[in-house]
Amino acid sequence: MAPLSAPLRAVLFDWGDTLFHAPHAPEVIVSFARSSGVEISEARAREMWDEIWTAGKTPEEIAKGRDLSIEAHRRVWMDLFARLDRVVPGLSSVLYERVMDPHSWVPYTDTRSALEAVRRRALKVGVVSNVPADLRPVFAKHGLDRLVDSYTHSFEVGAEKPSPTIFLAAAKSLGVKPSETLMVGDHAVDRGAERAGMRVFILPAEFDGDVRGLDRVLAELG
Repeated sequence: MAPLSAPLRAVLFDWGDTLFHAPHAPEVIVSFARSSGVEISEARAREMWDEIWTAGKTPEEIAKGRDLSIEAHRRVWMDLFARLDRVVPGLSSVLYERVMDPHSWVPYTDTRSALEAVRRRALKVGVVSNVPADLRPVFAKHGLDRLVDSYTHSFEVGAEKPSPTIFLAAAKSLGVKPSETLMVGDHAVDRGAERAGMRVFILPAEFDGDVRGLDRVLAELG
């Protein structure tokens, strides 16, 4: 991303894999497999989960409109998880219920400090996410709701990233122009914000444990 030059008034953050992450899915796999009489190592469970999660982020899967409703979300993800039923029957349902519920997700260890630092810079903060459920209770659960000014959900807008529509709706909800907005995410779909006239910062795919590396965003802000 090029150095910021024009004044910014707002920062938009993606939610999943940017500010929050899923519970430890491999542990769920190992535990359910063991209860079903199937032994799976932690390493193998990690491979299984990574394969499914990577597949879920392909353009083909994203284009299925899974985040426009709860029904679509369950149908599309369960189709993917069904691959694992060949290893442990019933695993797909357990993974969906225990891992895909937004209320089970937790913030990265540097999420709070990053949001607080953005607010100290007198910038508005928005969350914009491809998600089939309201994220407000999820942020409130972790005491982060006071750090967010608006939430823009794909299921409410009727459009998913990378469509400019969802980013424009997010800017409008904050009362700022797209040119005054920085979008922070982890995936190529977040670059759709550029088509809406925003700046974009994509976090590195590799990071250390539960520390997402959000300090990189603060470095960009100066």
